[in-house]
Amino acid sequence: MESLSEHPWDVIIAGTGLDQSLLALALSRSGKKVLHLDQNSYYGGSEAAFSLDEASEWMNSVNQHPGRTPFEDAKIITHQDSSESAPSKADSNTSERTQGTPDVRPKLAASRAYTLSLSPYFLYTRSELISILISSKVYRQLEFMAVGSWWIHSPEHPNADSLELGATRLFHRVPGNREDVFADSNISMKSKRTLMRFLRHISKPQDGEEQDEAEENKDLSMPFADYLSSNFSVPQDLQNPLLSLSLSQLPQRDTSASYAVPRIKRHLASIGALGPGFGAVVSKYGGGSEILQVGCRASAVGGAVYALDTGIQSITDGEVSAESEHPVEVCLSDGETVRTRVLIGSAWDLPSLEQPPCTKVARSITVASSTFTSLFPVTAEGAPVPASTVLMFPGETLGSPQSPPVYLQVHSSDTGDCPRQQSIIYGSVALSGPEGHTLLERAVDRLLQAEGPQAIALWSMRYNQLGRLSNSGTPPTIQTHSPHVFRFPPPSLDLAFEDQTVDMIKQAWVNIVGDEVAHDEFMIFEDREGTSDD
Repeated sequence: MESLSEHPWDVIIAGTGLDQSLLALALSRSGKKVLHLDQNSYYGGSEAAFSLDEASEWMNSVNQHPGRTPFEDAKIITHQDSSESAPSKADSNTSERTQGTPDVRPKLAASRAYTLSLSPYFLYTRSELISILISSKVYRQLEFMAVGSWWIHSPEHPNADSLELGATRLFHRVPGNREDVFADSNISMKSKRTLMRFLRHISKPQDGEEQDEAEENKDLSMPFADYLSSNFSVPQDLQNPLLSLSLSQLPQRDTSASYAVPRIKRHLASIGALGPGFGAVVSKYGGGSEILQVGCRASAVGGAVYALDTGIQSITDGEVSAESEHPVEVCLSDGETVRTRVLIGSAWDLPSLEQPPCTKVARSITVASSTFTSLFPVTAEGAPVPASTVLMFPGETLGSPQSPPVYLQVHSSDTGDCPRQQSIIYGSVALSGPEGHTLLERAVDRLLQAEGPQAIALWSMRYNQLGRLSNSGTPPTIQTHSPHVFRFPPPSLDLAFEDQTVDMIKQAWVNIVGDEVAHDEFMIFEDREGTSDD
């Protein structure tokens, strides 16, 4: 096997997260010699996806090597082990009589039947990422499923469309368009009028219509709740449902209108863009992990070289000279030394760089023994059956009024994440440690209880993740540590892909390729001769 140090590289990329993988893909078709490393033995970094056994190995690694990745305090709970108690003597005769009768209790399947994502997120149908997946032809190796309804936990509002256990209805479907508003029997006519006024305001004017100047210039600097109340008289009981459409992970009082309004507009404008009844999609078989792995395979076809389980021990940065056009010397974890023009990676992949300030959130993954059929209604004629849905739990509904909301994303087996008759529940809350994990556990328990006694947790994992929330208002940017060494920002903690990431990747690509290629050719690939894809 050829040594990595036998020739210099144009670019060394450390880490195989989505940001790094997209940059590698763009550079691989730009005539650059790219070496793509990862200190881990798997692809994906913070967006990796695992089987059950791999998740257990990952948990042990995270806890044994703190600070090596943007994760900490991981814990796995195998619920079915504790629920299947040993039979008593009184049961022994019954056991003998029923010998040979199959055990119908829900159980975990084989480890490889699961693909569990560390950072689950979905793509809005108008996402910039979908555009570059199409222009680069990478989309041909991916399969996407529809994300369906948004639900909000509001037990005080009975609803015929909600999950029901006895007389208790715990979830209310959030109206996703004007038709949903008019059809919702739980919203008064007065509230419908105020809600429609807000929806008209944030929607694009129809042909022949003009946007009212006073409406367009409303102050977006105030808190979102104040914005709704003062400008549109939206009642308080409709403010959390609207907040859920923005996917803000901060409480109402801390979410600005400048953050929420554009994201609600994005949500509404995306519905119907790729088909009726949905506005977002999720990639099958691990979400973002599948996207980046397809990108890495295409990069390898384009000439990039990959080395997993190969980290960076030290970096020596020099100056470009007549003797060397590759000023950065990188010592790898196996002792080999390589040289490059440009080195770029995350703070966790470049050991000499200072850790950036991060937000910390609590996350959970739960394997549930239910299909949650009621959560996946087909909401429009001709629409596909959704494979994912979003639930929002305001802090007050979980007994913690000052806490940020809890979000659960439920994936059906159609996503390829789990076997049939089971679902995966991904949880996230912008609180870390025991407080955050308690809220996540409480939210998952509420969902399971609402579905009924057949719904139980078979397996779960909890952990904290470090990264950044887009609520800060600061777009993701690549930090320059020298003319030759660059650092990616911390990973996004958002529930939907952050479109500004594409702009960041393009800018990094432009800086590296310079004027060697036309900048409007970013991620626009022609089919290779003799093949229709990579």
